[in-house]
Amino acid sequence: MKYERTFNFSAGPAMMPEPVLEEIRDEMMNYRGSGMCVMEMSHRSAVYQQIVDEAEQDLRDLMGIPDNYKVLFIQGGATLQFSMIPMNLMKNGKAVYIETGAWSKKAIAEAKKVGEVTVVSSKDRNYAYIPDCSDLDIPEDTDYVYICENETIHGTTWQTMPNTKGHVLVSDQSSMFLSKPCNVSDYGMIYAGVQKNVGPAGMVVVIIREDLIRDDVDNLPIYLQYKTHAEGGSMYNTPNCWAIYCCGKVFKYLKNLGGLEVIEKMNQEKAKVLYDFLDSSEMFTGTVDKEVRSLMNVPFVTASKELDAEVVAATKKAGYDNLKGHKSVGGLRASIYNAMPKEGVEALVDFLKKFEAEHK
Repeated sequence: MKYERTFNFSAGPAMMPEPVLEEIRDEMMNYRGSGMCVMEMSHRSAVYQQIVDEAEQDLRDLMGIPDNYKVLFIQGGATLQFSMIPMNLMKNGKAVYIETGAWSKKAIAEAKKVGEVTVVSSKDRNYAYIPDCSDLDIPEDTDYVYICENETIHGTTWQTMPNTKGHVLVSDQSSMFLSKPCNVSDYGMIYAGVQKNVGPAGMVVVIIREDLIRDDVDNLPIYLQYKTHAEGGSMYNTPNCWAIYCCGKVFKYLKNLGGLEVIEKMNQEKAKVLYDFLDSSEMFTGTVDKEVRSLMNVPFVTASKELDAEVVAATKKAGYDNLKGHKSVGGLRASIYNAMPKEGVEALVDFLKKFEAEHK
């Protein structure tokens, strides 16, 4: 790679596209004649307002976001949304959560502090599959159904959305955001921490249908109300100016590549390289049922923890970074987000093939 950069398989913060980083570099000291870096300028200035407006419009164009949805840039990352969602959306104090891994599990724990939560889970097989949600038992007064659409740690992704029987669908798309086309109208709310697929850490993008933004939750701290961010244009307080700027660059980059249909094809092709190897390997085994494998996060294991550790050490020495599985599950994991080039996946597979041959 250029600049002696490594193939970084981190689950987040993760790789960003090199052309985007080069453009950011070129604008670092003097953004388009403003005489200052974006990190230095007032978020109330006309030049920065243009940055925010363009970022939002480019995201709307990419996803085809309908006019009756607000796009919000909120600090606190996805973790803050675990609390904000039930605080704002639980009118009747009830929700259904589908537990498919570590992140939906964390969201459930926060929701239970606010109201009554019905849980449908795949925990019985260590989250290796997505539960059948074609005929959920949903009480009529349920406020919403919640999913983590791609589980970063356990490596599962939803192929068919749950049948919510007319109830609002809320989706955490953090680790698959903008990786494929998305029909926003199928959801009441989508949110995504940006540090995995579109930008630097420290912010979440919230796409929320306007009728879900309540004006009767004055008992909540003002920053925890979606109304606050919607009415303030994401600038109730000083936003994460740098993250919005960087995400805006990525949005334009994805548009110029041809949009989300093109991105999905690229992601399918490079994921196939890795999954085909895992399916043929005698040493390495994927941990997820084939029909729900993630295109973004690929967990796999060897026959022992000791050999897993040996592989991680060898890959790092060879220049492939962050392949150690999450501490909660161990093993190995390759996160191959939009910015990971196919050549990076091919190089990793070549290395793993060599490692396997040398350790038979």
